[in-house]
Amino acid sequence: MKVLLVNGSPHKEGCTYTALKEVEKELINSGIETEIIWLGVKPISGCLGCAQCIKKGPNGEPASLRCFMNDPVNDFLDKAEKADGFIFGSPVHYAALSGALTSFVDRAFYGKGKIFRYKPAAGIVSARRGGTTAAFDQINKYFTISSMPVVSSKYWNMVHGSTPDQVRQDEEGMQVMRELGRNMAWLLKCLLRCIEAGRAAGIPDPVKEKPVMTNFIR
Repeated sequence: MKVLLVNGSPHKEGCTYTALKEVEKELINSGIETEIIWLGVKPISGCLGCAQCIKKGPNGEPASLRCFMNDPVNDFLDKAEKADGFIFGSPVHYAALSGALTSFVDRAFYGKGKIFRYKPAAGIVSARRGGTTAAFDQINKYFTISSMPVVSSKYWNMVHGSTPDQVRQDEEGMQVMRELGRNMAWLLKCLLRCIEAGRAAGIPDPVKEKPVMTNFIR
């Protein structure tokens, strides 16, 4: 089993990374393979809404589920197809996720439900002082629109501090990260066994209905 941890901060080993590493340690201690993916500092374009990633080929071939902009989003999607769980971390910028991570997840999740469905996910946020709950709410929306079990901890998944050293002094925040890692590992192991047992007992997967879209103005 493998969990991808996405670092949405422009600082490779800053406060967000410090929180992610605390989660990662518990995952590793629980026998879960991990990989931290840093988005870097190069610009990441937002979604253009062109829908090329979900269009079928000229002869009815399945949609590629890849963006025409060949950048870290596609690299992540290649890994996401094989991953079992996800943790997305972000600094708080103006009570929201970082611009880079927002653009990244907008494109990664658009029309990609097949890749993420039923895989556990969690978001963590890091701030000097405020805006954490708004950013935390923002990241969770991507999971809950994709049929993903959301993994929680003993408190909302956030740390506080202006430097990695200050984050390490946030004893409660770091404890929340450790418990999140253990909860993610436990849920992954339970899900695997439950799904295997359910299928062995003849319990079918949930029925996926054809999407219905209702507009407010017709």
